[in-house]
Amino acid sequence: MSNFIHKNLVAMAASAVMGASAFAGELVINTDTSDPAPKAAFELLIAGFEAENPDVTVTWNLFDHEGFKSSIRNFLTADAPDLVTWYAGNRMMPFVNAGLFAEVDSVWEDNNMVEDFGASAGSMSADGHYWGVPYTYYQWGVYYRKDIFEDLGIAVPTNWEEFLAAGATLNENDVTPITIGTKFLWTAGGVFDYLNMRTNGFEFHMALTSGEIPWTDDRVRATMAHWQELLDADFFIENHAAYGWQDALPAMVNGDAAMYIMGNFAVDPLRQAGLTDDQLGFFQFPEITAGIPLSEEAPTDTLHMTSGAKNPEDARRFLAYLARADVQTAMGAELGQLPVNSNSSVSDDVFLQAGFEMLNGTTAGIAQFFDRDTTAEMAKIGMEGFQEFMVKPERLDDILDRLEAARQRIYQ
Repeated sequence: MSNFIHKNLVAMAASAVMGASAFAGELVINTDTSDPAPKAAFELLIAGFEAENPDVTVTWNLFDHEGFKSSIRNFLTADAPDLVTWYAGNRMMPFVNAGLFAEVDSVWEDNNMVEDFGASAGSMSADGHYWGVPYTYYQWGVYYRKDIFEDLGIAVPTNWEEFLAAGATLNENDVTPITIGTKFLWTAGGVFDYLNMRTNGFEFHMALTSGEIPWTDDRVRATMAHWQELLDADFFIENHAAYGWQDALPAMVNGDAAMYIMGNFAVDPLRQAGLTDDQLGFFQFPEITAGIPLSEEAPTDTLHMTSGAKNPEDARRFLAYLARADVQTAMGAELGQLPVNSNSSVSDDVFLQAGFEMLNGTTAGIAQFFDRDTTAEMAKIGMEGFQEFMVKPERLDDILDRLEAARQRIYQ
């Protein structure tokens, strides 16, 4: 983050320090933001809040990711902090349903958040209440070799027919349409999410990943039929099950493949491998079923007030501060990701700009990714099935029966 942004944010807060009274309260926050960029972003966030609220001192307990995941339920039930980091959508629901997260409706209502946070508001709401504040996310979509498309006269596809035609042209010129590495399964989950949302819509997708719809439903089969079309048309690189997601990048860098359905975190390694922004582009996953609004995949990091908060008043003040456009702008710059508040601004990075525009224009909904939108056990079984289908599509019936048996057992 530039010194200018840091100084500017602190300066905006500093005027409140003058004439400050003695500290009147303590606010305890537990986070899993131990990686360098998230840690720096939270240091900035806490410093700015304390400058504007000199009657509050923040006690910040920082965990590594694995330690946090194994500890969160224990500290929420035993000695709850006031605020905790977590994730949006179905990933927050176990804590909501267990009564461990508190509703924060007043924060949303008093700070115009429903309008400012657009489709992300839906991923924070359940049972008529809001259960936290989202502060950063990143887009998924189709990253592609813009120069190859231009050389072959391929326009950016906006619907399924154009997508299939683009792949056919690429194959005719000895370029595999899509690179992917499914060794660690989750990349196949991203492909499924987009195919299902584009085939059946956001509400259906969320109901499916919530265990409300059988995996043997004809609408799921329609999604898999579109995936079968891609397999039949040789859309994916060979031996993808042997590759991690990074192992699949050289095919795109070398021009052996032209597209990657991936998150924005792939941009830096593609640039480091030598691709320029004149060669690399991004487009929204195209429409499949005409008329279905285009929802997007954007895993979202969030902050929640606990039901055991000892200082709920200041916890709400902190959440309101976190929701502000200027604060999210500064945090986004530190994180190298997107702010969720639509009134924030982003750097002139072409891919962050593209993601910010796309996600702010999304009205249908924001999915959190397959392994966040369903339970951990169902996610593992589902993504194993997706990878198996990509290698052995003739096993589809057995795969869907297996997923359905898991659904009935897990969500009984």
